[in-house]
Amino acid sequence: MDSFNYFNYFTEIEEYFWRKRGAHLLVSPLDWAILETWQKADIPVAVVQKGIDRAFESWDRSRRAAGGRQLKSLAYCVDAVLDAATEAQEAAAGSGPEIKSARATQEPFSRDELRRYFERNVKRLRGSAEKQKAIAAPGPQGLATRFQDTATKLEEFLPLLDIPGMLDLEDLERRLTVLEEKLSAALSVDADDEAMLAIRREMDRSLAPYRRKMSAEQLGQLERQYLQKRLFEHFEVPRLSLFYLT
Repeated sequence: MDSFNYFNYFTEIEEYFWRKRGAHLLVSPLDWAILETWQKADIPVAVVQKGIDRAFESWDRSRRAAGGRQLKSLAYCVDAVLDAATEAQEAAAGSGPEIKSARATQEPFSRDELRRYFERNVKRLRGSAEKQKAIAAPGPQGLATRFQDTATKLEEFLPLLDIPGMLDLEDLERRLTVLEEKLSAALSVDADDEAMLAIRREMDRSLAPYRRKMSAEQLGQLERQYLQKRLFEHFEVPRLSLFYLT
């Protein structure tokens, strides 16, 4: 993928699905978990779009479409997208060594956009830290400290934006991924039982119509992404990856 597609992954697929659907719908937590699963599996935007096309073609031939029902979730597209990804991998394997395209000469984000994004996330992390301090019992305040430390590390990335020449977005994304993975682990450990139970109940309701159609591996990946997304929302913590800048 070129750098623009790479960092606008969610937006491009979301808008493509809207166009196929014929309506601008709010993407559900389940749909976002599916998008994150495809992104982490390095499935290119064009391949996802191809799978979505096939899913809509299959839906149009189904009894549900004949009854006037519309395709509402990306969950129906999972198998078609994975089939398209498998075909793309097999085609690539038989096409010889990949020729790398020249690196983009224009950065997908301006330095000002990146600076505003980092500063906004620093502010949100510190706000979440203050909330944790207000509600936490006396003693060690693990989450509040984690939020503050993450905010400080994000601030340490700001000087990178002043370096002349092309910004190494891949390395910056790796740094952000490390911070986000540590945050995710801390949230999973410190979330109270009632919050986790409520999220799991919501997740089970969302996945119920699709469980029989997905493999155990697909379900496991979706559940992990769903839980991560909802935990970040529950604790009012921003996602840090550049994928969420747009």
